[in-house]
Amino acid sequence: MSAIPGEPVPGPGASPPPPGPAPAPGPGAEPGVVLRSARGRWVLLATVLGSAMALLDSTVVNVALPRIGRDLGADLAVLQWTVNAYLLTLAGLILVGGALGDRFGRRRIFVLGVVWFAVGSLLCGIAPNAGVLIGARALQGVGGALLTPGSLALIQGSIRADDRARAVGLWSGFGGVGAAVGPFLGGWLVDGPGWRWVFLLNVPVAALCVPVALRHVPESRDPQAGGRFDVAGAVLGAAALALLTYALIEARSAGAAVIGAAVGGVLLSAAFVYVERRRAHPMVPPDVFASRQFTAVNLVTLCVYAAFGGFFFLVVLQLQVVSGYSALAAGAALLPTTALMLLLSARAGALGERIGPRIPLTAGPLLCAAGMLLTLRVGPGASYVRDVLPAMAVLGLGMAALVAPLTATVLASLDPGRAGLASGINNAAARAAGLLAVAALPLLAGMGPDAYLSAGAFDAAYGRAMLWCAGLLVAGAALAWATVRSPSPGACHPECRTSCAVGSPPLEHPQGADPPPRPAP
Repeated sequence: MSAIPGEPVPGPGASPPPPGPAPAPGPGAEPGVVLRSARGRWVLLATVLGSAMALLDSTVVNVALPRIGRDLGADLAVLQWTVNAYLLTLAGLILVGGALGDRFGRRRIFVLGVVWFAVGSLLCGIAPNAGVLIGARALQGVGGALLTPGSLALIQGSIRADDRARAVGLWSGFGGVGAAVGPFLGGWLVDGPGWRWVFLLNVPVAALCVPVALRHVPESRDPQAGGRFDVAGAVLGAAALALLTYALIEARSAGAAVIGAAVGGVLLSAAFVYVERRRAHPMVPPDVFASRQFTAVNLVTLCVYAAFGGFFFLVVLQLQVVSGYSALAAGAALLPTTALMLLLSARAGALGERIGPRIPLTAGPLLCAAGMLLTLRVGPGASYVRDVLPAMAVLGLGMAALVAPLTATVLASLDPGRAGLASGINNAAARAAGLLAVAALPLLAGMGPDAYLSAGAFDAAYGRAMLWCAGLLVAGAALAWATVRSPSPGACHPECRTSCAVGSPPLEHPQGADPPPRPAP
């Protein structure tokens, strides 16, 4: 499941553009498009369609996993890779995707991402076997990394300043509705036309989005983008995540390849830190972690989004494998969670601004932990009203209390000019946490390769997994209570307020240029 797509972060830049026509002005350089005009509505439509592709895909795929496994004769590891191949490339490249848009044109990179995502979706829909499906999911993640940062950037770069807050609010609201109906739509597709239509549905959406964007959305760039792309950092970070994910998913075999992957992942992680500390234009500037608040909130993010990633991967399997729900019923069972986030996240953001983030960031994870533990009642023959609905309602209240204050605190922890960078790192950390949780949780819970084919075996392992998830959330709450102190005045922007982000926090548009990077030693 996924986050509300947003704006690129001012991470790695690039050298100035080559001679030629002057680039389109960035935000604030011209009056911009009036939202109520025909062109303004076209701009909003293009951005909503693009973000909806990535958002819906991340919320509907989990519902399809049991049917995918049965149709392809796949074991649990294939289901894990079906989720993680997408998260791997998305988490590893989303910072680069934002920088590419700033450098080469946000509309150009957005359209490229939409086309790339559609091609990956088509390959997923026609995949003859599990290997092709996993490879196509990785391609989807590359497309998602290109289009996701550009969605909000196009609004900020196109709509006139007086209309931007309303435009962002509409964009966020449509995204929230999409997230809420995503699992229901996925279940209907799986039970009706088949699981392949979960992916094929993206193709006509892209076919509508691309011409609208090319015809009606003006191009924009960041005129201050400079320096070189941190290719080495991106490659090292993605490779480290890939090796660690492989080691966790395949750890049951305990073979030489698994041990080598684990050691290689640790070494590449260390190399990533070393390279980022020495580069003049790092993808993740180490100096941002000098802020205790920023570091603490990102650690809280790792805890809570690891729990969310593991939970949403497993709960739809539990509902279908153990409780006998159809894919449609399992998807509909998740509606209260996203509906509560849609309805209450704005109020939670406002409350966090008034009382500070410490209490919401402590109470929110504890409510989520209680909701996940309540799902231990979801067993064979579970009643939706008695067993499922209370758990989802408590979980939804906890997530609504948590997400907007968390994002606001991240934005407030660094200088305003680095808001985009802060948000992008936080978003990538959440996706990486979900990636590793989906890989590690079945191992920690003792799920065998065929566990999802046996109701009894899966039910027992699910109970152990929920204890791990609840433990992560309690750890996140304790960390927030011990470390988060300062309030976050005025940091909760419109894109933070309307959020149904179950896979990552919402991204934020940078409000100014980054300070010049420190020179390389």
